[in-house]
This record gives sequence, structure tokens and C-alpha cells, in this order.
Amino acid sequence: MWSLARNTRKMTRLLFLNHSLSSNPIPKPTISNAYTSFHIPPSSLSTSAFLQTVRSPAIRAFCSNPSGAARVGSVHAAPSMQNPGDISYLTQREAAEIDEVLMGPLGFSVDQLMELAGLSVATSIAEVYKPSEYNRVLTICGPGNNGGDGLVAARHLHHFGYKPSVCNPKRTAKPLYAGLVTQLESLSVPFISVEDLPLDLSKDFDIIVDAMFGFSFHGSPRPPFDNLIQKLVCVNKYDQTREKLSVIVSIDIPSGWHVEGDGGIEGIKPDMLVSLTAPKLCAKKFFGPHHFLGGRFVPPSIADKYKLRLPPYPGTSMCVRIGRPPQVDISALRENYISPEFLEEQVEADPFDQFRKWFNDVVAAGLREPNAMALSTAAKNGKISSRMVLLKGFDKNGFVWYTNYESRKAHELSGNPHASLLFYWDSLNRQVRVEGSVQKVSDEESDQYFHSRPRGSQIGAIVSKQSTVVPGRHVLYDQYKELEEKFSDGSLIPKPKNWGGYRLKPEMFEFWQGQKSRLHDRLRYSPEEINGQKVWKIERLAP
Repeated sequence: MWSLARNTRKMTRLLFLNHSLSSNPIPKPTISNAYTSFHIPPSSLSTSAFLQTVRSPAIRAFCSNPSGAARVGSVHAAPSMQNPGDISYLTQREAAEIDEVLMGPLGFSVDQLMELAGLSVATSIAEVYKPSEYNRVLTICGPGNNGGDGLVAARHLHHFGYKPSVCNPKRTAKPLYAGLVTQLESLSVPFISVEDLPLDLSKDFDIIVDAMFGFSFHGSPRPPFDNLIQKLVCVNKYDQTREKLSVIVSIDIPSGWHVEGDGGIEGIKPDMLVSLTAPKLCAKKFFGPHHFLGGRFVPPSIADKYKLRLPPYPGTSMCVRIGRPPQVDISALRENYISPEFLEEQVEADPFDQFRKWFNDVVAAGLREPNAMALSTAAKNGKISSRMVLLKGFDKNGFVWYTNYESRKAHELSGNPHASLLFYWDSLNRQVRVEGSVQKVSDEESDQYFHSRPRGSQIGAIVSKQSTVVPGRHVLYDQYKELEEKFSDGSLIPKPKNWGGYRLKPEMFEFWQGQKSRLHDRLRYSPEEINGQKVWKIERLAP
């Protein structure tokens, strides 16, 4: 895009419960750790799942999926135009005309459009390829506007936490391009000559950004770009294990392709294509797993004139996926955690103090609902169930939450007063599991908390006969509106007799910190008596 006229990261992680039963007729419920999890669409959420989403604040605002930066091929709820046939594709002439209008009557400047293009490319990459796994990026830039887009993208990728390098063999002295180079040099982004590139790019780079030629290119590539294109073609080769050695991201047009055709049998086959303004006709021949659209600025006058059908950009995103996310092999999804060591000599002697320390870290990190936890209970017949609840208080006496005393979990706790809690904090690679006995809190404590809640939540607690079957949402809504009107004078809303709190008194804590190669840190606290006093024994468990 823009090349002719310009000349330039709860909840998605699903935690399965460990439902294996012991020999005891009434088991104490347990919840498995995060390393038994995999990604699945939020629409598949069940009562046995605990979901939470987090993204690095540096990337969150610009990506189309506000719930989390995804690994390659991950399944997430990023908005997309599901049928690519519903979207407009531009000819070379139309793309050139739109550029001329943008930088003519509509008043856009070359550097404005280039900045938007490069940012769109960087956020599209961050949407799919996590910097923890795809950190080393090589951007190969041509002498024109597509190359300028690549220089801008490299700068943004640096700020997103990647380690970009740039190959820019045909530098131009134009001030715009010179400024982009200076910006990258000020960030200590290395520039690599063609001669110094490795023979096999896959050995040194996880992502290769193809920013050589845009939609105005025609003819055959000249040196050194003909050789660089062949290097990218070689990256497309598979090894004997059928694993790609690295991924290729092409900006607007895969270099060497004709804007209204394709690259032929021997052309570049990128893993990701980031179309700009609108996809060009050649994008119909793109069959890679990730197609994004960037460049969120097309005014209604252009959309109307060219009858453009473009997907809506969600939120504050600079990119949106075109088509369905790729089908993936769930068994191949895995996370290689990178975390500080969690050592026995560094932890608090009291698990309550250690929990408070980690909880404060979660709050400081800005995670959504840091008090969300998976509560697992077991019935007398041994059936285990789980659901998400919200922690509403904790101290040395235990962990408190509130619910309906006629719900399924309440009936299970009545017959088997033991439970397990699991807190999972994805962006910190941490989780805490707590097991213990459960009892109801006092009526006074429940009443005090009930009236501290928003009035809408108080009415909702009365309306919801939790876990019972209802004919439809309208029934709940009608009852809610009726009670809302009844208490519209501001009078006290009475707490239902069947509503109140529970307190779990911990008998075991386990703190989990994700580490590389599945060598996770697991420290268990269990009580023991020494010289007549209760102390907490700390033991390391195999991951």
C-alpha cells in the first residue's frame, strides 16, 4: 500500500480439573496445575473452567484481540471477517489512485501514512507471534515506500519487546528515510549488510519481515534483491520433521509477486500477509495461516467511491484479521515460560505472607480480576465440580467468598466440607493452589458484606436461584426490574436468608512459578507441630 504515490498479549487459558479419585469414599477436591492446560475459544467455557486474560500494556491497545497476545496458530477470539469473499480487493490502478487522493485532496503526508503502515504491521505480528518465542526479527527493506514501512515496523517491534535487525542494502539519502534509519540507530538496532547475512536465515532469526517491494513493483527483481528473495524462498522449505524453520511476514505484497497475480511456484510463500488500506488482488492467492488488514484511516469518501467493503477495526486496534483463524493441533500448543527463579531461601516462612506478596504483585501488574479463583468441591458420591468465584477477603483465618447457600457447591460443601482453590495469574506465570476445610461465616459478617455491594448486585442475588433451571433470560430480567422498582426509594434491601459467605481454612498451599523446558518451580507449604507450636514446612515438588 501507499508505495506508488509516496515513493515510502480467565480468561483464555483453560485449566482442567484433576478428577482422579482417591480410595476415600468422599474425596477432597483438587485442581490440576497450569501445565495441564491448553488454549480454547472462550465460547467453550464450562463450569469446570477458569479463564483469565492478560496482555502486555505496551501492545494491548493496538492489537485486535484485547484478551491476550497469541502464539503462532493459537485459537483466540480476535474479531475477523470470516468470509474473505465479503471483502474488497484492489487492482494496481485503484491502489495507486487511492494513494494519490490520500496525499492530494485529503491532506495526508507520506510520513503519516508510513507511520500508520509500520505500526499496523508491528501490531499484526504481535497479535500472533509472542516475543518470548519469536524474539529475533530480521526486516529486509527495499529502497521505496514498502521499505520505509519496514523501517517503521522495526522501530515499533523494538518497543514491543522484540530484538529487530535490519537489512537495508539500497539506502536512500532522502530525509524521510534517513530519519527512520537514525531513529533505529538511536535504539541500537543493528543494520546487517547483504554480505554478512547468514546463508540460512532460519538459524539466526525467528521472524523475517519482507519489506522489499510494494504494489507498484513490476518486472524482475535486480541484485541484490533477487538473491534475498531466493533466501526467503529457501526459508519456505521444510525439514524432515515438517517443522518450519522460521516465519515470513510480507507487507502488503509478497516481494516478487505481481499485484494482480501471484509469485508462481518458486515465489515467496509468507506465513503472514499484512494488507494495507485494502487487500490487493494478489491476496486472493495467499493461502498462509494469517492474513491481517492494517491502515485504519480510510475516509468514507474513498470507501464510497471505490465501493470498499472492509471489516470493522475493534476497539483501538490498528489491525484486524481477515478470514478464519487457522485450525491448529491442540497437542502442539505449549508455552515455554521465562520467569525469575523461585527459591526456598527467598520465600516467606508463612504462606499467608507469601500469598499476600504475590497478590500485591498481581494488583500492581494491573491484571483483570486478580481475585478470580477456581473453586473445586466434591459431593458425597465422589463427583467433583468446579466453577469460578471471586475472593472477597483473606487473612490468617482463611479465604472468604460469598454465594447462594442452595447452589450446587453449597450442597456439596454441606456433605463434604472440604474444597480446593486455584488462583491463576497468566502474565506473571504464577498460580497458587490452596486446600482446606470450609465453614460458613457468621450471619453478621455476611450481612455486612451484602450491604456493601452495589444495589444492583444485591437485587441480582435475590433474583438468582443459583444453579436452578430458568425458562429464559427474560425471566431473570423481569424479576430484576420488578425488584428494582420496589426498592427505587432507596430503602434497605434485605439479605436473602439463603445467601452468605464461606471461609476456607488452609491445610496446604502450593506456589507455582512457570519455568523453561517444563522445569517449573513448585513449593508446598504444609503444617506441622514442632515443640508444641504449629509451623509451616516448605518442600519443593517435582514439576
